[in-house]
Amino acid sequence: MSSFIPNLFVFSLFFGSVLPIQPKCPINEDIVYSANVQLGPRPFYLVNDMKPSPLKDTLAECARTRTTYQRSDQSIGHRGSCLFFPEHSKQSYEGAANLGAGVIECDVTFTKDKELVCRHSQCDLHSTTDILLREDLAPLCSQPFVPATFGFTGDRLTSASAMCCTTDITLAQFKTLRAKMDGVNDGATNVTQYVWGGVPTWRTDLFESNGTIMSHLDSIHLLKQLGVKMIPELKKPLVPMPFDGFTLEDFAQKIIDEYVMNEVTADMVYPQSLLPEVIYYWLENAQDFGRNALYLWEPVDKKDFRNPALWPDFGEIKSKGVSTFSPPMYTLIDLDNSSQLIISDMAQRVKDAGLIIKTWTLERSGSLYNGGGMYYQSVNGQNPAKGETVHGIISRDGDVFTILDFLFQDVGIEAMFSDWPSTVTFYTNCMPQETHNHLNEIFYT
Repeated sequence: MSSFIPNLFVFSLFFGSVLPIQPKCPINEDIVYSANVQLGPRPFYLVNDMKPSPLKDTLAECARTRTTYQRSDQSIGHRGSCLFFPEHSKQSYEGAANLGAGVIECDVTFTKDKELVCRHSQCDLHSTTDILLREDLAPLCSQPFVPATFGFTGDRLTSASAMCCTTDITLAQFKTLRAKMDGVNDGATNVTQYVWGGVPTWRTDLFESNGTIMSHLDSIHLLKQLGVKMIPELKKPLVPMPFDGFTLEDFAQKIIDEYVMNEVTADMVYPQSLLPEVIYYWLENAQDFGRNALYLWEPVDKKDFRNPALWPDFGEIKSKGVSTFSPPMYTLIDLDNSSQLIISDMAQRVKDAGLIIKTWTLERSGSLYNGGGMYYQSVNGQNPAKGETVHGIISRDGDVFTILDFLFQDVGIEAMFSDWPSTVTFYTNCMPQETHNHLNEIFYT
């Protein structure tokens, strides 16, 4: 760690800022949100859709008798509430808070002038904003829009494409964009078709007309007003680093500095990254924040997640000060030869190392009547363990609560990221972990 730079926040206090840092967040009281958690109908639809089981009976009784629900730190708004609202928009964050998320995530990247903004990827502006429709900004994109081409028979020869990155524009230009639901139409022959197509049918574009884009500072101010905790994820830069003198360490430090400048204490922030060197930087240079950091992990080969050779050394990362490991949820659960839910080998290793587990991502799979796709691959029959013949157990939307219950009660996760937090909020209000009675034991037909 000797190559890492000193704490830039402390340095700037005495010698002047070595990097351009924005002032404290401006005051903006223009938000309206519910004084009480509003779950909406989805959790109750899911309970009604469950197969008969003791778990269903318990959740149904809770639904019938509970009149209010509390915000839960176990319910994390993944990119806000992006099942319905444009991800990382003001509206998505407000929606997550209304749905009971106690913690809300801002994926952090940076602009051409090295200011921090909330985007899932440094180069997703073409699919998550209206930049390609802006005559002043579209020419600045790394790769301009190219229409799809088709042969004489109508077969597509090449897909439509574009790439617009936050580093193509300044923060001032970024703040003029409009957030939209993530998606593009690969078969588009003009830019309008490209921009307004490709949203999965199980999401909605009903609320994207005024999606408000967010800088990292904007997110801090809004989430402070909403009274929730914050998860900034340092996203891997897609430009060569250093970027105009801006190093990865500068990037990591600037995220922390913006919380400190705005008087957000470390107990309200859970920084995270898929880059281990960033986690270790925070542990060494911003210890109060680093102690809460989430060590994100995703297998290089999503189909080979059971391979121990791909896993981190859990004992080693624990010894280095990491407290929380955050893998995708399919890596934590598996099926035995009788097609019953079991804790995965990797989950057991993580627990044995004494690491806290927070996992992702619920409500990102469409209808579970179709098996749920990648996030359920270890239990839907799509990717069984080698040599095992199993029947997938995911066949209806209500199965989400069976999986969620097993993750909380048997695997022992501490929190779940979700694209629609009300599902997790409802569950954690009705089924606190300490009252587990093995209600996940259900009978599959």
